Amino acid sequence: MCLSTYVSTMSLHIPFDNTYARLPSTAYTRLNPMPVKAPELIRFNAPLAADLGITEGTNADMALVFSGNQVPGGADPLAQAYAGHQFGGFSPQLGDGRANLLGEVLAPDGQRYDIQLKGSGPTPYSRRGDGRAWLGPVLREYVVSEAMHALGIPTSRALAAVKTGEPVYRETGALPGAVLTRVAASHIRVGTFQYFAARRDTTSLQALLEYTIARHYPDADGPTSFLKAVIARQAKLIASWMSVGFIHGVMNTDNTTISGETIDYGPCAYLDAYQPGKVFSSIDAQGRYAFDNQRNVIVWNMAQLATCLVLLMPDADKAVEDFTAAVHAMPDLIQSQWHAMMGRKIGIETATPEDEPLILDLLSRMADNRADFTNTLRALGTDKARDQFLDPKAFDAWEVDWKARIGSETGAEARMHSTNPAFIARNHQIEQMIQSAVAGDYAPMDRLLRVLARPFEDQPDSADLMRPPSPSEVVQATFCGT
Repeated sequence: MCLSTYVSTMSLHIPFDNTYARLPSTAYTRLNPMPVKAPELIRFNAPLAADLGITEGTNADMALVFSGNQVPGGADPLAQAYAGHQFGGFSPQLGDGRANLLGEVLAPDGQRYDIQLKGSGPTPYSRRGDGRAWLGPVLREYVVSEAMHALGIPTSRALAAVKTGEPVYRETGALPGAVLTRVAASHIRVGTFQYFAARRDTTSLQALLEYTIARHYPDADGPTSFLKAVIARQAKLIASWMSVGFIHGVMNTDNTTISGETIDYGPCAYLDAYQPGKVFSSIDAQGRYAFDNQRNVIVWNMAQLATCLVLLMPDADKAVEDFTAAVHAMPDLIQSQWHAMMGRKIGIETATPEDEPLILDLLSRMADNRADFTNTLRALGTDKARDQFLDPKAFDAWEVDWKARIGSETGAEARMHSTNPAFIARNHQIEQMIQSAVAGDYAPMDRLLRVLARPFEDQPDSADLMRPPSPSEVVQATFCGT
């Protein structure tokens, strides 16, 4: 087995510029990734690497680095500490139980990004876990996060995937191990703030706030404006998820980034038939993170962030009043963002409050008729949309009012075409891709990545990927399973 060592004479070059390790030492634990037996590079995201200023290396070198067997020069590996509410219950210490932040890069565009290994072995925060990941969730996150990026929705991204040559053991038995290299604007979470707030460590909490403002919200001048900026960014993110039928599945506060990115693609899924109360996560028995409840959960999560920030305010009573007003304003922010997005998706350039009944009526009819969310919206303006409904007359009745509304809209067809994807990372196709990869066939993965990189383009040779699952293909539940 290779030993984890620092190396600088490799063909792969990552221009590290690390800052997180300058925070108080209680924010992390320094440690190297745990080496694996036989690392093998599965995929490397060369276009993303170029955007980050990373020089691609040989497959052998990249397998060593992105498995954690060798630590590249300039890296400063650490596991981050954080707390979090998981399904409403607070855990004062969680942290990176199977991840290792190699460091940060300052990309040519001036933006700072984290480079993190996921599945890199146990850490002090592993809570008796093995710190490893198996191949299926690694490939799921690789494909779905890249698909989300192509949809224009803020997200972490996948830089590389490596097989470890070692099994990991889960409820179903031995599974092939893998490591994902994840890129994010940062991995600072609501739970990161909760970690220090729970300990009443206001010195470290203040340092974290100042660091986060400098990194993500330089226009904020203190806790109040910072909170409002985070709320605004999260409101747009959740509206974006819902506009494409995405269900995160596990919106714990430790999975809510301060940067406003989608992160931690565990039991995630996209809607096929539109069902506003749909739950995919196998562990979400109460429907806390159901599709339509995501807008409520994010408000609750922002209230937890606000509670942390109160500790830094000189007048706690005034802070509670101001923060409560900011959090209570969030549902309207989400609704406004969602309303504007859905308006464009049905061809309206600038939706007004009077358009909301038209939008809601379509969704209600879709739910009643189990219409496919993505395909129905994509087919608007054609004679195919009605085919998505169990009773096509339900669409016909709505279409009369819709055509009357968009008759005066210029560019409606082009607007719909550019906002309604033809292709999403459908759950059954992801599962089929994973099964093929476990058997050694990565062609389905490559095809999905190729098609999902251009979700708004008509791709006639890939029309089969627009097809909803047959009854036997339906994925009833998704799992964290990393």
